[in-house]
Amino acid sequence: MNGIKDLQKKKIIEFYRKNKRMPGYKEIMDLFSFKSKNSVYKLIEWLVDEHIVSKDSRGHITPNTMMGAIPLLGLIEAGIPTDTEEQDLDTVSLEEWLINDKEKTYMLEVKGDSMIEAHIEEGDYVLVERKGEPKLGDIVIAEIDGGWTMKYFRKDKKGNPYLEPANRNYKNIYPEESFRVAAIVRAVIRKY
Repeated sequence: MNGIKDLQKKKIIEFYRKNKRMPGYKEIMDLFSFKSKNSVYKLIEWLVDEHIVSKDSRGHITPNTMMGAIPLLGLIEAGIPTDTEEQDLDTVSLEEWLINDKEKTYMLEVKGDSMIEAHIEEGDYVLVERKGEPKLGDIVIAEIDGGWTMKYFRKDKKGNPYLEPANRNYKNIYPEESFRVAAIVRAVIRKY
């Protein structure tokens, strides 16, 4: 029985890697030639029990261990070169390290250069979390007067919120009609 489950797990992982998303119930039925949704339900429950996937509040499955853990081999000097040996210190799961609440977390691709002095450039990805009140200085995703942007969250002397860019070529943005923080930036991801 475990051999069949391992093959099913492998097919789900292959689907995820190929499509960059998890399959839906109908796709799982087709993938394994299941005749009923009950078979899909049982497979998903097994995958959840094995901590391979999670189910969100709507019943959609999301990957848990697809990324797996990668070795943490030691420290690297970013200053003067020093002699170091490779040390197998631990493993790090990027998902566990970067994501606090999977259901409230999503990624956005960055467009524009208003945050370059915060080392966030066009083409980067930001990992953001829908969360309560931002703290002063947080980089936020905000809707201001009907438009969306990413900037530093600030307040003036009267306690009114505004947004500050991280580029001297841009001015602060003060809301005229509406202002709402939708998420807080948790990480910047750049692929070379």
